Amino acid sequence: MKKLVLASNNRKKLEELTALLLPLGIRLTPQGELGVPEAEEPHPTFIENALAKARHAAIITGLPALADDSGLCVEALNGAPGVHSARYASSSRQEPDDSDLRNNEKLLAEMAGEKNRRASFVCVIALVRHANDPRPIIVEGEWQGEILLEPRGGNGFGYDPLFLDLESGLSSAELAPEVKNRRSHRGRAMAKLLEKLRGMEL
Repeated sequence: MKKLVLASNNRKKLEELTALLLPLGIRLTPQGELGVPEAEEPHPTFIENALAKARHAAIITGLPALADDSGLCVEALNGAPGVHSARYASSSRQEPDDSDLRNNEKLLAEMAGEKNRRASFVCVIALVRHANDPRPIIVEGEWQGEILLEPRGGNGFGYDPLFLDLESGLSSAELAPEVKNRRSHRGRAMAKLLEKLRGMEL
């Protein structure tokens, strides 16, 4: 079993990615279990932040590392919350226990009266085989949809209750986990990553 460090301590993200990587014989270990502190994410783009987090975890552990940076980009808000999606309603790097609720409340307030509800979830995944890997594997996935007027569904996390999947007519939080894994921005990025990883030595 190959071992990869996940540059995140998000339990639900770990569950989603683990389900996708296990068939390839890759076991994800969250960075917190290896004593890796959260990396700084000062960059304005998903790519730069994902790469910074992956290199940070690889430097400290000496293991290959995978990181994703993802967020919700709302057309009417000029791409916000974007890279600040996880902390949209907070100025602190520490995410409070109710951060999802507060972020969703802020998004609904910002979108009040807005007719253009178009939005997309974006995910960039970076994988480095070692800290100084000159050719990191970088993939991107996008999931287009719209922002709902009110939350729907109890699955998922983050902005899932407010994000309408246009194909099914369901919110991301109403989709079965296996359907979301295939359709979501992270699922699409992971499909590209899995294609690159098949037959590759980490």
